[in-house]
Amino acid sequence: MDTWYWLDSWLNVRKRQNQSEHTLDAYRRDLTDFIHFCDKKHLALQDIEASDLREYLTLRVEHGHLSSSSLQRQLSAIRQFMKWVTENHLIVQNFSADFQLKRQARALPGLVDTETIIQILDQKSPEGVIDQQLWLRDKAILELLYTSGMRLSEIQGLCFNDIDFNRRLLRVVGKGNKERVIPFGEKAKQALVAWLVVYRIWKGKFEAIDAVFVSQKGNALSNRQIENRVKFQAQRAGVNINLHPHLLRHCFASHMLSASGDLRAVQEMLGHSNLSTTQIYTHLDFERLAEVYDKSHPRAIQKH
Repeated sequence: MDTWYWLDSWLNVRKRQNQSEHTLDAYRRDLTDFIHFCDKKHLALQDIEASDLREYLTLRVEHGHLSSSSLQRQLSAIRQFMKWVTENHLIVQNFSADFQLKRQARALPGLVDTETIIQILDQKSPEGVIDQQLWLRDKAILELLYTSGMRLSEIQGLCFNDIDFNRRLLRVVGKGNKERVIPFGEKAKQALVAWLVVYRIWKGKFEAIDAVFVSQKGNALSNRQIENRVKFQAQRAGVNINLHPHLLRHCFASHMLSASGDLRAVQEMLGHSNLSTTQIYTHLDFERLAEVYDKSHPRAIQKH
């Protein structure tokens, strides 16, 4: 059986493991490119060597097809596929196991200070009934993004049965179809309640499985529509930044970590599988870290 058969078999395994369709599509694209390269060289699965992988990645870079991050992602897909092939005794040795690329330093996410976020969230309601209704919806979106650290896809897919208003908790399904429960603030609750009044005007009754955020026609907002409304409300508030949902997620993480110092709690709320992903936010508040160090370490400062 050829490499294409084993690729389909591996993707089916990942699908049964609840990998998202987006992730599976990315795996298929990345591995399809590599297998096409191997086919042109008439390489069967068991004949591929590390030198072939090096040649393939070099060609991709030289032709400008892959950025550094895309290169790392594609190598990760190849590694995972080849590991599965090896574990299933289809080949004797995994040529990609020890293959390494030099990683570029990870860029720190941009940030917006608390005062600017508040300026956006607490701006005055516009004139005109429709504009006021749109603002109430957008304010609920903004409040939820900043108060919970939700991803764009998570707030886009939020349904009414995912919200516990009494305990102020959200049930969200994140990357890899992993479910988590996160708290949200009183301000966000108030904004949601105000939005529900408009929701009933626009759509009437709603079912538990209905999307929380909809257009005037009653259709669930798309990711792009949410992005555009977030950007629009920042501009309306007179804030000269390119505000987007992921930036609000970064702000949530950094502001929470700065105030609490609880890395594990922030990791849980963000839905990060690895603590190292959350640790990037520890670099964003050097003054806070220095203060904690001075107060905690016995040799930090001279005590009188």
